[in-house]
Amino acid sequence: MKKINTYIVSFAALLLFCISCDKVDPATGPVDDGPEGNPLKVVELSTKSREYVRQGNTFAFEFIDRINAAEKKDYIISPLSMQFLLGMLLDGAQGQTSDEICKVLGYGAGEVDAVNEYCQSMLEQLPNLDKRTKMSIANAIFVNKQYPILNGYKNSVEKYYQAEVTNLDFTKASALKTINNWCDQKTEGMVPKVLEEVDPSMLAYLLNALYFKSRWQVVFPKNNTGSGAFTTGNGSVKQVPIMKNKAHFQYQETEEFRAVRLPYGNYAFCMTVILPQEGKTLSDVTKALKTVDFQDFYKSMVVCNVDLWLPKFETKYGKELNDILSAMGMPSAFIPDKANFLSMSDYALNLSFVKQDAAIKVEEEGTEAAAVSTAGMRAAHYNPRPLDDIVFHADHPFLYLITETSTHTVLFAGRYGAE
Repeated sequence: MKKINTYIVSFAALLLFCISCDKVDPATGPVDDGPEGNPLKVVELSTKSREYVRQGNTFAFEFIDRINAAEKKDYIISPLSMQFLLGMLLDGAQGQTSDEICKVLGYGAGEVDAVNEYCQSMLEQLPNLDKRTKMSIANAIFVNKQYPILNGYKNSVEKYYQAEVTNLDFTKASALKTINNWCDQKTEGMVPKVLEEVDPSMLAYLLNALYFKSRWQVVFPKNNTGSGAFTTGNGSVKQVPIMKNKAHFQYQETEEFRAVRLPYGNYAFCMTVILPQEGKTLSDVTKALKTVDFQDFYKSMVVCNVDLWLPKFETKYGKELNDILSAMGMPSAFIPDKANFLSMSDYALNLSFVKQDAAIKVEEEGTEAAAVSTAGMRAAHYNPRPLDDIVFHADHPFLYLITETSTHTVLFAGRYGAE
């Protein structure tokens, strides 16, 4: 089958492709809108917020590309969780620091209201799109009781992010237990802790927790699962549990990659498995994703009978992101004499760290995934330390995305290489 150029999809090429495939509704995907009593819903956004959906995915794919370049092992991240965390930080930022965070998120300088509106819409609507999907988003700010935050900031994060703002004594061991217990509860135990200690010199810890659990629309028969050969990124071959199914799925390809889309529940969420084309690497794929209009790409997907192999796997991952976020365009937030978070507190100095911890479990019935994004804000007095039938056999390293269908917002993204 000839490769389909999704940047300029000619009618003739698409017509030839559709001889063996059925077209899907470009707005909603497959014609079937899910089980009875659980119709497909879409995220309703204001005109301005909808304009920024593409910018949000620009941030997501830049984030994925940089993580992929930095890691040699399997990873799972949540661009959406990081967007919520940066949104809460943005509400406390001023001047250059604010402009840099806006631009990293894909918005123009000064577009704080637009970020808040978008995050509020996602927070309120995503958990209610699919009765067969458990989706929760939670935000919290744990404040050192010695350093008050401003009422205006508190009101803003409570309004737009439904953030729980709690004052704690950072000198007591109970503070660490409170913060880690919050993560454990909000992620159903998938991310049981994010901190090893609570630093009394911190002004506050800001957290976003994202939890997702859903059943495949087309489950993998358990009796089809068996040990299979998987070629890792370094060329070695190892045996891993492989799930197998042959069914109709949405499919598309470009010069760099081939993609199959696996829906959950009522099609409100899906996983897109992305395999590099022969001779291409995952690095080629992540760079290409930054240039693809993913909304147009999904609209061009067609339903084909796919012989699908997919490893059954679990991945846990955690990474501090100071260097990556600085390189993406917000370095001043981490520098004491340049950071400006005075809309958060008169005592706010600079970000000590931003990190993300995440986990995913992919099985025959479906997927469970969670992420917690955490930021530590230093207090101003602190002297910082240095610091035809498609054969799609995912039997070699691949990327995967979990997205919301109507906006294509990337909830989770990962790489699997059995490493």
